[in-house]
Amino acid sequence: MRTGRPKTTLKLNEDEERELTSLAHRSRSAPALGRRARIVLACAGGSDNKTVARQLHVTPGTVGKWRNRFLQDRLEGLYDEPRPGAPRTITDDQVEKVVVRTLESTPRGATHWSTREMAKATGHSHMTISRIWQAFGLQPHRSESFKLSPDPLLVPKVRDIVGLYMNPPEHAVVLCVDEKSQIQALDRTAPLLPMRPGQAERRTHDYKRHGTTSLFAALDVKSGKVLGQTHHRHRSIEFRKFLDRIAASVPPDQQVHIIMDNYGTHKTPLIRSWFAKRPRFHVHFTPTYGSWLNLVERWFAELTMKQIRRGAHRSVSELERAIFELLDAHHADPKPFVWTKSAEEILASIARFGQRTADTQAAQLMSRTNVTGH
Repeated sequence: MRTGRPKTTLKLNEDEERELTSLAHRSRSAPALGRRARIVLACAGGSDNKTVARQLHVTPGTVGKWRNRFLQDRLEGLYDEPRPGAPRTITDDQVEKVVVRTLESTPRGATHWSTREMAKATGHSHMTISRIWQAFGLQPHRSESFKLSPDPLLVPKVRDIVGLYMNPPEHAVVLCVDEKSQIQALDRTAPLLPMRPGQAERRTHDYKRHGTTSLFAALDVKSGKVLGQTHHRHRSIEFRKFLDRIAASVPPDQQVHIIMDNYGTHKTPLIRSWFAKRPRFHVHFTPTYGSWLNLVERWFAELTMKQIRRGAHRSVSELERAIFELLDAHHADPKPFVWTKSAEEILASIARFGQRTADTQAAQLMSRTNVTGH
């Protein structure tokens, strides 16, 4: 008596077995493709469809489908076939007109296009406009700010500071120093409503001010540790006190390289005199409008995100306790910020951006000249 159709023998060569094993266990493989590879490997082991289905928790029909697809087309048969879909209803010329109009014009009474405004102007649906913008990476609703440094010593300063990050000197400490001034102790006008399942934490949009404090911080580039000190003001007197603390915390036989910005309190006669009396301290100033070169700014972003932005503080002392609580947590497991971009890559990027800016200004000037007829 027949018990069913005999299973088709499935044999693999070495290359196929290697590729199927890779697909079955590689984390980047699509889940469906990995499951198909496991089905074929199990079938090649001599098991019938029902046994393989039971092992892999699929139906026998699924096992039979991919066994047959592999027998017919080998590895190519495991991949999904391209689906034709509906024919296009918009031509390349129409797509080009939408892209050009998005880039070179604005709607009447507005600064940028929306999908519905563009749809109304071109006669297409707003979903068609959305797909065109997505395909060409156009986002008219977004805007970013920039500031090019006018510092005449931009190039040597970038090379100097990036060199300290990527090739720090031996037997020396590199510290990124700055202050986060006027941190406000804010308390909400109503208690915070804590997070619950299905509901985010809620707070009032308005707040009560309870004073401010300033945080002086020095980030050790090598270890990632941060030395912090708070003051109610941020004059050169307070900055000198912080420098005294830095000097006390660094062994006297080590050279100290300090990276800081061009803030006025960093260049007063009091501070210049302090550095002149301590030749082991070497100062490296960031370029004008170049605070992004100072790694301590990255740690300040952590402070804002983790403690200040969503915190509620009823007094300055409570705010300062929260800041030092974050410092203690950071020191329990410090991790340095790793600088990866070389000075030449940064300068090349600035040069390209500056050239684009100059070209845009020239085009705008020519456009205005043509309009006015001068």
